[in-house]
Amino acid sequence: MRTGIFMAAIMASMLLAPAAHAASDPATEKLLKSTSDHTKFKALQQKFNSGPEVTQACLSCHTEASKQIHKTQHWKWEYTSPEGQLLGKKSVINNFCTSVASNEAACNICHIGYGWKDDKFDFKSEINVDCLVCHDTTGNYRKPAGLAGNVVTKPMEFPPGSGSMIKPIDLKRIAQAVGKTSRDNCGACHFFGGGGDGVKHGDMDSSLASPDKALDVHMDALGLNFSCATCHLTQGHQVPGSRYAPTAQDKGDAHLRGKEYTSNPTTCQACHGQAPHKKIAKLNDHTDKVACQTCHIPTYARGGVATKMSWDWSTAGRMGPDGKPLTRKDAKGRVIYTAAKGDFVLGENVVPDYLWFNGRVKYTLRTDKVEKSDQPIRINHFEGSAGDGKSLIWPVKIMRGKQAYDPVNKTLAVLHMAGNDDTAFWTNFNWERAVAVGMASVGAPFSGKVDFVAT
Repeated sequence: MRTGIFMAAIMASMLLAPAAHAASDPATEKLLKSTSDHTKFKALQQKFNSGPEVTQACLSCHTEASKQIHKTQHWKWEYTSPEGQLLGKKSVINNFCTSVASNEAACNICHIGYGWKDDKFDFKSEINVDCLVCHDTTGNYRKPAGLAGNVVTKPMEFPPGSGSMIKPIDLKRIAQAVGKTSRDNCGACHFFGGGGDGVKHGDMDSSLASPDKALDVHMDALGLNFSCATCHLTQGHQVPGSRYAPTAQDKGDAHLRGKEYTSNPTTCQACHGQAPHKKIAKLNDHTDKVACQTCHIPTYARGGVATKMSWDWSTAGRMGPDGKPLTRKDAKGRVIYTAAKGDFVLGENVVPDYLWFNGRVKYTLRTDKVEKSDQPIRINHFEGSAGDGKSLIWPVKIMRGKQAYDPVNKTLAVLHMAGNDDTAFWTNFNWERAVAVGMASVGAPFSGKVDFVAT
């Protein structure tokens, strides 16, 4: 009898006691997420007419933030490999939109700064850092293409004379609602790399904004609901997990909370260790040769968004019967040709290619000589072999293309694609003029001749 009374008392006390981490209402939930209410900060109680004005206000409290950002690849777009190659978005050429150089005003909507329109951009400026692009929680923050990463705070016709109006955003409201980064923040750029949703990566597109478990076991919106930063755990705004310096093989143990590590926290092993298979232990015998992704990412572009598998620039510039730039779509209504970009091959639920990879990647740079007889030219080459003791079998997406090069100087071409001028390819559809301006922007010689090479 006493036992029954005692147990009833315990259960009653459990029912009456508040849950340690539960939020009973939206206000409480918001309070648990942050120790600061940005709507109460005096620095944010003003009308902002530009992005740098918001950053200036942020720096009044977060005094070292811009200095930290200045040291990151997200800011510099520059990285020197252990082999001495100068890489980063500022320098490399790819077979998507090819090059940032001479196209900064368009490409730099995905730079975490304001005003980078040419080589005169001040990388030392603290107020040119864009805090909101990573910390907006409203979903209303926009950086329109063509404005060098700047925002619009009053109605604006763009391009000038087009009759097309850009609606302004409310920087005050957005600044007062900042918070931790989310999949949407990262995805605003990374989901749309290469000029469109899912174009470049294949494993990153807008379907990851709210995926189910079948698409992503970690980001499952109704499950673990990881953000990108759950694994890409930052320190001083440094985001680990660079594609320019990938970790092909992690021989370390699972990371423990509270312990400092120098190894990459984004690897599978950083959470799961070297023996992740508990029920079928025999599978652990393969982890020294097979990357986790090889088995656990059997296909990519499987969230309903197609990825680009091939891009032929040589066919760009065609006009329709009406004399206007031509566009073609496939049976699903997806664009597979535009006069601005040429022909595309799209893919969904694609089985990856596989290769031995040891973490070293060698790039074909704009200064490297290329021979048409060597087609396809490898834009980047993953090194590794079965017997080097450093490599694992990795799944990869191989992007194939056909892009402009100088057949006399034998170098890949830097293309001036976008801009409100008569030399941009998307304005005049003239390859020679577009390549001349692009090559001049990086101080590279140009013979005046343009041909195309498979990459």
